[in-house]
Amino acid sequence: MTVSQRNRKNQKWENLEQGLRMVQNNPLFSRMGGDIHITDSRLTGKNGAAVVYSDGLIYVNSEVLLSPAQWAYTVAHCKLHLALGHFDGERMPLEEREPGLFGERGRQGSCDLKRWNLACDIFIGKFLADMKFGERSSRNPAELFPFSLTDERKIYEHLGEPGAEGLLQKALEQGYGTASPGSMDMRGLEYPLYYDPKKGEYNWFARQFAWGLRRAVSEAVGKVGGHEVQEGGRMTRSKRAAQWFINHYPLLGSLAASFQLIEEESICRQMEIRTAAVDASKGEVYVNPTAELDDEELRFVLAHEFLHAGLGHHERCQGRDPELWNVACDFVINGWLVEMEIGKMPEIGGLYDEKLKEKSAEEIYDLMVRDLRKYSRLDTFRGYGKGDLLDGTQPEARFSGSSRAVSLDDFYKRALAEGLDYHQQSGRGYVPAGLVEEIRALTMPPIPWDVELGQWFEAHFPELEKRRTYARPSRRQGATPDIPRPRCVEQDAFSSGKTFGVVVDTSGSMSTELLGMALGSIASYGAAREVPLVRVIFCDAKAYDAGYMAPEEIAGRIQVKGRGGTILQPGVDLLEQAQDFPPNGPILIITDGLIEERMVIRREHAFLVPKGRRLPFRVKGKVFYFSKH
Repeated sequence: MTVSQRNRKNQKWENLEQGLRMVQNNPLFSRMGGDIHITDSRLTGKNGAAVVYSDGLIYVNSEVLLSPAQWAYTVAHCKLHLALGHFDGERMPLEEREPGLFGERGRQGSCDLKRWNLACDIFIGKFLADMKFGERSSRNPAELFPFSLTDERKIYEHLGEPGAEGLLQKALEQGYGTASPGSMDMRGLEYPLYYDPKKGEYNWFARQFAWGLRRAVSEAVGKVGGHEVQEGGRMTRSKRAAQWFINHYPLLGSLAASFQLIEEESICRQMEIRTAAVDASKGEVYVNPTAELDDEELRFVLAHEFLHAGLGHHERCQGRDPELWNVACDFVINGWLVEMEIGKMPEIGGLYDEKLKEKSAEEIYDLMVRDLRKYSRLDTFRGYGKGDLLDGTQPEARFSGSSRAVSLDDFYKRALAEGLDYHQQSGRGYVPAGLVEEIRALTMPPIPWDVELGQWFEAHFPELEKRRTYARPSRRQGATPDIPRPRCVEQDAFSSGKTFGVVVDTSGSMSTELLGMALGSIASYGAAREVPLVRVIFCDAKAYDAGYMAPEEIAGRIQVKGRGGTILQPGVDLLEQAQDFPPNGPILIITDGLIEERMVIRREHAFLVPKGRRLPFRVKGKVFYFSKH
């Protein structure tokens, strides 16, 4: 053996030892089993790094030169096959039960073992990529596969679907396993493992992994949320309550980890917080340490504040009275928490009414507006007549990823949605249907206002259909040239009477930029739907009739007149009484909401209002909230 060969061999051993040390030092794998044996390529195949057997033996190929991080990834990959139950018959996609085939409780298997091994490799690859543990030689599976990678059996089914041969080939080329290309790194799959709980049998590797996972997650999210107890510090009752959600309640665990608890009595006194409040924009929950709450009440209060942020109540106010909106949200959240039996509702500040059950916050707000004397200045967790939703700065991009920053609002929504999935999958407890529906709605991207406006135009201005006419008959049919044939012509847009009216608020409170954006969208959609002319009226203290204009003129050449107070009713009346405006022509009204408190509109109509503003009356037509983004 030459000196260079000896050095190369020593380097291989040194890298392997460092990789094993990295695995052992990770809290997730520190207590996991799996006896590691050094071998050559006879078991792993040429260029194969490692294989794992169902009895827990892991064989690593000492002839392969890998970096320490690659060895750590390889060994962790093999251990996860054992810990995640990939050899267990209950986990494998086997079908009809037939006692005696694979043991006392075996199942007859039509399972493609090679495809199952590949599905498990892909799942582990995604898991370790999310953990950012070790160094893999293949691409992240999430970048290659268009379907969800959260379950091995679903991956197995996707790879076996008709037309999935291309994906299967790509996966094989990537080499997500640790054995040589084209071979399986799981040995013993033909004899699935079964455990009899009555005899005290269980998957020991899975139990050790679960312990390590709880410990690792607890430490990691505790650091993110500021719940880590430093040396010499103390775990307060509020932090212990937040830790309970992290360890035992997946629905709110991620949210609990993302918030920092502020328990300074002086700060709470300065901000007039009697019990608790939340500032979603800063990621902070304030708990007054002088509030006499037991552990169960603290859990209820913290869950209440977490849900305020997770459900986006601070951004859904949209021009409503903040205090009344806060109270409406309190009624909804407290109803859910009582139904889920999370902690115990405190006697002071807990708003709950059985009659308001199964109503949304928006519905409760509408009821409260009709009876302000009853619902104004109620007692909340912050105090009498004060909302526990604190006003802060705009959400910052604190959680940064590799591609783009994530705002706090997006993070809260995603954390709550993923928490719900884990909560339901693990069967951790009952979640009311109303809360599930609201969380699911958060994950759906809202329809942009300009798309909704386009749908409104489509409903009122369908495309012009072609019609047949004998005015200039077509004689193109050679078989019967003496028989005149009708020809197809498009209906003239001018003769069809397609038009609509636009009433524009030109008061000083209207933003010129937003006004131009709204007018530009109207012009583009009007032109797209072949509306030849639009009737435009400007309103401030009085109505100015600009007459009929082509849609493209609205965006650029209109000079806005007037900057006084706004009254829109004269403009609407002018349109409805105009002899040259069709009786079925719809009306589009652009305003900032600072208008008269009552309007009578007899035609089909819709309002365009800047996001965050609100009309002072109940509207029968559509309302589109537009913004720059």
